[in-house]
Amino acid sequence: MPKTKVNDINIYYEIDGDGDALAMVMGLGGGIPWLFRQVPVLSQQYRVIAFDNRGTGYSDAPDIPYTMEMMAADLAGLLENIGVKAAHVFGISMGGMIAQNFALLYPEKVKSLILGATTCGGSHRIIPDAEAIKVLFDMERMQKMTPEERARETLPFVFSQEFIDNNQELIDQLMAKMSGHISPPHGYMRQVEAIAAHDTYERLPDIKVPALVIAGDADKMVPAENSRIIASRIPNAELVILKDMKHGFNIEAADEVNDIVLRFLKTT
Repeated sequence: MPKTKVNDINIYYEIDGDGDALAMVMGLGGGIPWLFRQVPVLSQQYRVIAFDNRGTGYSDAPDIPYTMEMMAADLAGLLENIGVKAAHVFGISMGGMIAQNFALLYPEKVKSLILGATTCGGSHRIIPDAEAIKVLFDMERMQKMTPEERARETLPFVFSQEFIDNNQELIDQLMAKMSGHISPPHGYMRQVEAIAAHDTYERLPDIKVPALVIAGDADKMVPAENSRIIASRIPNAELVILKDMKHGFNIEAADEVNDIVLRFLKTT
């Protein structure tokens, strides 16, 4: 397993393809498995760098306070260790929060920015609906469930029921990939704390690189209005709202999303 020492932790990462670097950053309790429908396609044209955030999967999960700035520094250190001076950055959900902070703290390391299903946080965030909050943040209840039970409980918030019903093989493939990429409870909660403190609203106009913002209009975990707010704050950002898509649009609408991302990258 490729790992590298970054700051105070060992980070697990995978690299696929050649060309310009494209760093992909995943969300709360997620990791490399959630990118299984992006990496094989995007790596045909780019050097795709995927990794597990601190607190998740095969990366270390120290039981200390996490911040988005800290996780942005993890990405900066990873890129430095593998010899990448600047990359396109694609962050999804919490990964999009990390990506925002990365672009603000390390502008010289960012060629372009893609933000999927994410929020600027703070008082301008549009919160999840009550059911989604329970699934995401009720740790006492979650600790009584197996990792697979937790993962399967989130599926109706991530995918449409039609997709779940008609793509059992893909769902099983995702579950199998996730089996080794589970966040320990303390790592998950440290990520939740970082999300709660995240706030980039006032600083987003400082992002000067080309930016693409993508959301699903049926997302109950991170409502699409969050993406509209972000796109209104980043100069000249492009906004794409996917019809009838939930939080996992990068998997459910993989072909469409990959085409949108590749078209955007070719213009930057």
